[in-house]
Amino acid sequence: MNPRNRRQQITRVFDGTTHHVCLCRGYRDGLPVFGWGEAPSTLLTKSQLREIDMRPNGQDPKGLLVFRHHRPYARETVAELFSVELAAPKRAAAPGQMDHAMEARRTCVDCGVIQDYCVPTSTRQCWTCFDSEQADRMGVAA
Repeated sequence: MNPRNRRQQITRVFDGTTHHVCLCRGYRDGLPVFGWGEAPSTLLTKSQLREIDMRPNGQDPKGLLVFRHHRPYARETVAELFSVELAAPKRAAAPGQMDHAMEARRTCVDCGVIQDYCVPTSTRQCWTCFDSEQADRMGVAA
């Protein structure tokens, strides 16, 4: 648990139902700091919660996970840890919500036509409108 003989402190972490006594590396912004593999099993990051189809449910973080990557140029990475006990299941999309979102991605902002493909997010234009705009720019510049 402490391979490099780091100085650690005993702390109590309340995860919503119980108090866990564990070792932490110190405190940052009032939150206990844990290293890679040192956090209690009841505290998970947002991505770990997402893997088990949960969400933080508006709770404040209970701790921080701080680690460095193997590459020498990589900086310190900090992830917030949330309680599994206070997490809620992910919300499902409304029945027509995904259809409406895909229709918005296929609609050209210039001509308003719904295309058979997703228009580029950089221009939000269909290829016809984009080509005509580029031709107009080339004609003005020449």
